[in-house]
Amino acid sequence: MRETLERVLASETFGRSERARKLLRYLVEREQEGDADRLKGFSIAVDVFGKDSDFDSATDAVVRVQAGRLRELLQQYFDTEGAHERIRISIPRGGYVPIYEVTPAGYKQEPASILASDSLVPIDGAVPFPSITRQLRLFWMAFGLIAAMLAVLLVRQNGLQPPVPGEATASAAEETGATASIRPANASEALPVIYLAVKNDSPQAMRVAAALRAGLPGFDTIDFIGRDIEQDRDTSLDPTSFVFDVLSGSASDDVAVELQNVATDRVLLSLNLTPAETLPGKVEDRVAGILSATVLASGTVYSYIEQAGLQSGLTRCLLLDEAYYLDQNARTHQAAYRCMETLADQKAKSPLVYSELASLQLEAATDGYGYPPDPSMDKATAYARKAILRGATSAAAHRAYGYLNARSGNAEEAVRWMRKAYELNTYDLSMTAAYAYSLIFAGHYAQGASIMERAVDASSAHPTWWDFGLFLAAFMQDDMHKAELAASALTTTAAKSHYLAAQLISAKATGNETTRRTTLDELVDKFPKFASDPRAAFLKRKYPPDLTDRLVAALRAAGLGSGS
Repeated sequence: MRETLERVLASETFGRSERARKLLRYLVEREQEGDADRLKGFSIAVDVFGKDSDFDSATDAVVRVQAGRLRELLQQYFDTEGAHERIRISIPRGGYVPIYEVTPAGYKQEPASILASDSLVPIDGAVPFPSITRQLRLFWMAFGLIAAMLAVLLVRQNGLQPPVPGEATASAAEETGATASIRPANASEALPVIYLAVKNDSPQAMRVAAALRAGLPGFDTIDFIGRDIEQDRDTSLDPTSFVFDVLSGSASDDVAVELQNVATDRVLLSLNLTPAETLPGKVEDRVAGILSATVLASGTVYSYIEQAGLQSGLTRCLLLDEAYYLDQNARTHQAAYRCMETLADQKAKSPLVYSELASLQLEAATDGYGYPPDPSMDKATAYARKAILRGATSAAAHRAYGYLNARSGNAEEAVRWMRKAYELNTYDLSMTAAYAYSLIFAGHYAQGASIMERAVDASSAHPTWWDFGLFLAAFMQDDMHKAELAASALTTTAAKSHYLAAQLISAKATGNETTRRTTLDELVDKFPKFASDPRAAFLKRKYPPDLTDRLVAALRAAGLGSGS
């Protein structure tokens, strides 16, 4: 239900109706939480539409009108974009409690693209859920799947070779309706595999292991297997598999965490955690820092794969994508885009392919890159929707949708999507920082600063845009000491106008005249267009009006545009 709901909310049908999205999420989530009895007109009016406690449905028909509109949109979605859905949602007339219907046949083919609705196979004859028919159908599907699995086991035990995937196996699977469950993974989309081995049973080690188990499944960039590798396994066949070992530390109550490659036993990371770092409430941030530094495309695991020459398919594309964000230019952008585009043309299933294409398409449209031809916000949005359809619980897909909303100036909608990405993986500090950044650009400076500080403090190394976000939040809260510390971290190989602006404002606030003059000269020399009209640059990047006004005033006070 959660995945179905997220696909509906991300659909083009619901794209222009924020009220319908808000109402549908409220109704489904309340019903799923067991609060169906609360779904009355009065509670909906107060909780969803912000009405006062004196709301009178006799004189205010907002709930009835919006519920009617929601019913129409649901019907429209499941007749077009959502024709392939296995679960359908409807709101019966005369009430507000959702009903879920499961289609008896499921879908006969996977949707080739959300851009071509005529490729979807419609489903008819929906059966109300739950029903005897559905239970019998699920029983026979399960029975058929178990029979197929037992047959494979018997074949292996007798030393025979199983059927070639796509021939006899595929036919049997289609008869049981379980094709998707046993279809072999696409090798081009294979990700690094992470195992976990706990070799210390102290309470401190158990907390570290629990945090690793909680955090690893949320990362889209790896596949997690929450156990140790079988003792008799030929580990030479696992060149891109890695294992986190939780061991005894250097002192009696310390915990050691090691990351090593399975095939070579090469240790890529070795950390000793003190008792203070493994306390409840502390260990989660410590593990978040470890995972963010190791399993993202910018981390240790992918660096090892690249250095060992093991990158292929999706891992290669993610490395090219990371290279672009480290050095943004037309060449690195085209390399990353073409790689992801090739996977999309091969009908890739990974939401990462489409979430990254969405971001790269937007970058092309806003920064004027020559590839792809005719980039646009509409194409970027289509890719972002497809990412949500492919992975309704993918943090990366939600972040891409939030990024698009942020760049189009829809700050509050960006916050909603970024919050979802953050909630889906609180152990990914890049998601934490992205959520904080969206809050700051929506004008929620105190809340954004608090969350960004958590990301910065938990990360031993992080991108400079985290520090820039922290500068903006501290600046708007008149905490110039914290703003100066953040601005001092804005050192990059290539100067950026907004970073130099932050350093100029900081130098003026702290009375550092030498730095102020040097930074002012560099800003005017390297970015004359920005120096002549900083307000236009801030508005183009969708800065909040109050932040724009204060930054422009501070830059003027620091000498920009005054001739001094």
